[in-house]
Amino acid sequence: MVDEGRKPLLIVSNAGVGVFNPLRVLAAELARRGTENLWFASDEPRRADVEKIDEGSGVRFASLGAINPHYSPVDWDDETYRQITQRSRWKAHRAVVRRGFGAPGTREKSQAIEAVVDELEPALMIFDSVNLPALVAALKRKIPSVLSSPFMPSNLLMPRGFPMLHTGLPLRMSFTQKVRNRVFRLRAGLMLLHPSMLKHVLDTVSRVRKGLLPREALSLRAKVDHADLVLCYTVFGLEYPLPVPEKFHLVGAMIPPLPEAPDDGDLSRWLDANPSVVYVGLGTITRLTRDEVHAMVEVARRLDGEHAVLWKLPDEQQRHLPPRDELPANLRIESWLPSQLDVLAHPSVRLFFNHGGGNAFHEGLYFGKPQVIRPLWVDCYDQAIRGVDSGVSLTVDDPQTVDVEDVFGKITRVLGAPSFRERAEYFSRELREAGGVRTAANLVLGHPALK
Repeated sequence: MVDEGRKPLLIVSNAGVGVFNPLRVLAAELARRGTENLWFASDEPRRADVEKIDEGSGVRFASLGAINPHYSPVDWDDETYRQITQRSRWKAHRAVVRRGFGAPGTREKSQAIEAVVDELEPALMIFDSVNLPALVAALKRKIPSVLSSPFMPSNLLMPRGFPMLHTGLPLRMSFTQKVRNRVFRLRAGLMLLHPSMLKHVLDTVSRVRKGLLPREALSLRAKVDHADLVLCYTVFGLEYPLPVPEKFHLVGAMIPPLPEAPDDGDLSRWLDANPSVVYVGLGTITRLTRDEVHAMVEVARRLDGEHAVLWKLPDEQQRHLPPRDELPANLRIESWLPSQLDVLAHPSVRLFFNHGGGNAFHEGLYFGKPQVIRPLWVDCYDQAIRGVDSGVSLTVDDPQTVDVEDVFGKITRVLGAPSFRERAEYFSRELREAGGVRTAANLVLGHPALK
């Protein structure tokens, strides 16, 4: 039931960790501040994550039903995973766009969101930047909105002459790279003419003509144009310089109060006992092969004597490990961590080896940790090149595998050069000064719709 009094504030998020986690942190901060009539709509498996926010006013959960496996990377078959993580930046981009365009179950998810919106009649909606059904619901009902983006601002604005999203190209491009960038942009536009996508384009146009969709939904910049505020979880210096509309706010990493998990078994004691730790966290989506798992074990073995290694490796991939008695003594493997943020905050952690996801990249830097990045897919390459250009990280030569010599060499180079740590600590200060969740909550609560 909706409370009498102020109309609800509704947060809507896809279930994917990358877009869900910043909004979960924001919801908890709004609850701590006593925000009344606060709702969070997401897929049913996210209920527990939302309902455990029990501080302040609390957050009520509105279920959007089951996760659509078409949109859930952890549920993709191996062939889909291969297509979207392949070496060709263009083909991977195309696979992602085709996967999301006109996906089965999209209308059902749209109907679920619209049913929640119609019941709650929110004063303001906050939703993630890949959530087109939430955008359509806000457009249809003329509800003010705030856009949440874990991606670089340029990925939303796509200014001409700038590196196109998902290319992994630097700001200062060579002639060849400029040509590649222009061809990539051209092909992205022409992709809508492919028969597999043109059908969906024509169907969308037809629905607009019938009044089933607002005309504004046809614009590629609809989510930015409609939003009153756009929250981006980075800072300039990591993002390249570019003009942004006044509605854009670069608030830095979204970090909750720590520690998140003070009772973490003996993990803190293990970190305390090892003065130099390399933390390996390649995200929830990465699928390592047997050879890649064995290569990472060899990297840890070569680091033995100087550095310990903490590796978060899912259970289903631990079957690829050598026998336990053949693992190096400096290697600790966990299938799950009570809090990755608590690990990154620990002073013993000196380097973060990650997949380049927007949250991981910025969270590591928030705690001043230099990085080595093995980009997984699409936007991970964009974060990786900005890490190199800002002096906080190196990128592996071939993200399609784990080359022992390359990974070991990159890790020892970053650990051995003070400049990487100094630059990471500089951006730690920048990210903290941006305000993170405090600034984001201030902006939301200052919206005229909540007055």
